This record gives sequence, structure tokens and C-alpha cells, in this order.
Amino acid sequence: MTNDLCRLPARTLAALLVRGEVSASEVLEAHLACVERWNPLVNAIVTLDAEGARRRARELDDRYLREGPVGPLHGLPVAHKDLAETAGMRTTYGSPLFAEFVPDEDAPAIARIRAAGAVTIGKTNTPEFGAGSQTFNRLFGVTRNPYDLRKTSGGSSGGAAAALACGMVPIADGSDMGGSLRNPASFCNVVGLRPTPGRVPQAAAATPWLPLAVTGPMARTVADVALLFGVMLGDDPRDPLAFGGDPAPFLDFAPRAIRGLRIAWSPTLGGLPVERPVLDVLESAVRTFETLGCAVEEAEPDLEGADHVFETFRGLAMAAAYGPLADEHPHQVKETVRWNIEVGRRQTGEEVAAAWRTWGTLLQRARRFFSRWDLLACPATQVLPFPAELEFPAQVAGVPMTSYIEWMRACTRITVLGCPALSVPAGFSPEGLPVGLQLVAPPRAELRLLQAAALFEEATGLWRRQPPEPRPLEEAGGLS
Repeated sequence: MTNDLCRLPARTLAALLVRGEVSASEVLEAHLACVERWNPLVNAIVTLDAEGARRRARELDDRYLREGPVGPLHGLPVAHKDLAETAGMRTTYGSPLFAEFVPDEDAPAIARIRAAGAVTIGKTNTPEFGAGSQTFNRLFGVTRNPYDLRKTSGGSSGGAAAALACGMVPIADGSDMGGSLRNPASFCNVVGLRPTPGRVPQAAAATPWLPLAVTGPMARTVADVALLFGVMLGDDPRDPLAFGGDPAPFLDFAPRAIRGLRIAWSPTLGGLPVERPVLDVLESAVRTFETLGCAVEEAEPDLEGADHVFETFRGLAMAAAYGPLADEHPHQVKETVRWNIEVGRRQTGEEVAAAWRTWGTLLQRARRFFSRWDLLACPATQVLPFPAELEFPAQVAGVPMTSYIEWMRACTRITVLGCPALSVPAGFSPEGLPVGLQLVAPPRAELRLLQAAALFEEATGLWRRQPPEPRPLEEAGGLS
């Protein structure tokens, strides 16, 4: 029964809890047992508060007897990304400088998740300050891929993705600037949604008017992502960009026919290098939409200038957020973060102005593109999960990578369009490594995106393929 509870979709588990067929305490203990089995191998949850979670579960059970369920997430275990501030629980940002930092206030999305009845069990691993799509840091080490312990889980929400894949939690939150919800979802055979900027409120950061970084949901199924998204979206006075929206279509989500949708398939998203095994999986998977009555045609959006725009404004954001910290503690901030800060500091006023102009042009092109197409399908990642000891791949399909963010351009090019984007399980390489398909919709069209992804998921059933049973890393083949 323990393992069965940990493998149920969140919506199914929530229904059992609402009907009183299981208690929050029973559900929690099953997931804590899963954490005990899996976490020593994958290192996904880096702060575990089992006793605090047990108190919360008992409170929910007592309240259920008096008043019924607290909210749509009543009794569901959740772990929060270690970039998200959690009142009374350590939040390190993956940095030794914040090893003992305990916030007084929840981040907006975390507050909404807790108010909906979820049970927080702890925090999931992230690279230092969320920088990079490989989850490792000097505080907690590397998070490994449940499908092959020698490989990375991706990042920066890699701890969340690995925890979901193992069954440690049924839902998890993450964040995404350059692919941090989509990349680990692809690597770990789960679903990650990057919402339209402003849908999910965030606390005002060093760059409060810059719509690059977003907070979003992750889960093992599309319907479960929709459930968590319905809870997370909303307005908040701490976020000047937040506009939220109606949660009802997401809380009450059910797949609907998508016959007639026009889907543009872009295998290289404007000429990016993509590994052949990734394309082999995706070129077959995208044809699933034709069996669902959709028109699929190869088409490339015009993304000229997108790399320059993303890298310019990412550099500015890094300099604003972490520049003073790196100046004060240069040896306690990792090299790639210091490099990215310097990229931001080298920008001249005219270079930034030119990037703003290009960004405006890109948004106009995207609007015209989506007047012809309902969705864009493309790779979520350009590579398969790579060895966990590498910070980033040195080359992709034979093309050298010059920085720790260059290999993520299948995601970063979408980021600057302001569009919602989702990675959904699309298949496996011959070695059994997961591959995700990235689906992109026009701004604020999350419902269309989720409907299409849900029917793709139903047709393929790939989310059901679980990682192999946990065994020590040495028995799994050692380190690469």
C-alpha cells in the first residue's frame, strides 16, 4: 500500500483524501518511507522536516473530522525548491553563504500552496542561486537522475524533478529563467510548466520588472500540473507583474478534444545543434498529434536575436542580484555565477537599449507566428542526461559550447517570447534515458497548452514508466 500511494497521481490521491479513504498522516508516512529508500541515492531533498510534516498532517486530519478538507491540495505532500523562501524552514539558495538562513515569510506561491492544504516535507536541491541546468552545489552535492544514477537530473529544479520521479512527492514547485522547469522535467520523465510571466506571483526581486524568471508547477502528469498551477496562480501586492487569472479551469481540469489544432514542429528551433538520439525520439513522438486530429507541419519561428536578448538580460539580472555578494565574498560564489555577473557589468547603455529593441521585435514576430499556429513543438533539451560530474556538456552534436548556458538555448529562446511552455514525457533513448517534448502556446494560453499535452500524455502513456528499483550506485554501474 505504501508504494501504491506514492505512485498515484496527485488528483487521485486528493480524491481519496477528500473521501476520507486515507488520512493525511497515512499518505505522509508512505511518502516519508519513499524518501528513506530513494533520497540517499538521488539526493533530491536536502532539508527534510519529517516531524514538522507529521504535526501538519495530524492537524489536517483533526480539521478534516470537524470541517472537511482544507483545500484542493488537502493532505498532499510537497517539497519546495531551495530557492523559494519558506517561513521557519531553512532556505539556502544552494549557497554556503546562506547555509543557516531561515526566512520569516513564505514566498507568495509557497503561501498559496500551504493555504490549499499541502503538507510541506522539506526543500529540494538546486544549483547555487539556481544558476545552470545541472543540480549541484558545495553545500549538498549533486542530485542524480533516478533513471540512471550516473547521470544528472538537470536543473535548476533538478531536486524537484528527481523527487517526483522517485515518488517522494506527488507535486512540487520550481522556477524557470532559462529552462529550469523544462530541462529537469525532460531529464526525469515528469512534467514541468513555465507559465506566462505574471501568472504566478513572486516576491519582488532585484529586477522586479524583468519578466525572465517565473515560478511554476511540476508533477508526474499534466492534470496534476494543472491542479498545482490552479493553486499557485493569482495576484499579490509583492509582485508588480502579477495578474493571476481564473483558477477554476485548472482546478477542475479535464482533457478535451484538440482536433483541428495547427502545430508547428521545429526540430532545431532555428538551427540549434540537437543530439541525434533526442531527435529520433521527438520526430516520432510529435506525430502522435496527427493521430489526435491535429495538423503537424515543420516550421521554424524567426528567433534571430533571441540569444543576445536572453544573455544580455540574464547578465543584468545576475549582476543586480548577486554582484554585491560576489564582490564581498568572491571565493564563496561559484565561478560560473561570477562570470555571468561580469557579462552583465560589461554591458553598455547602448547595448542594453539595442537588446530592448530586439526584444520588442521578437515579441511582434511571436504574435504573428501564433496567428498562424496554435502551438509550437520543439525539443525541451538538446542533449540526453549527461554524467553528473560535468557542470555542462562541452559540446552538443559536435558543436563546442562556450558557456554554462549556451547548451540550454532550446529553452532560453522560448523564455524571451513570454509564452507558456511545458515539457511532457515523449520517450526514451535506447539506453533508457528520458526525453521530453517542449510545447509552447501564445501568452496566457496555458489551458490550450495543458489540454494538448494531456491528450498527448494519454495517447503515449509514457509517464507511467517508472525508474528502476533503487540500488546502491556501485551496483548500478558506478560513476561515469
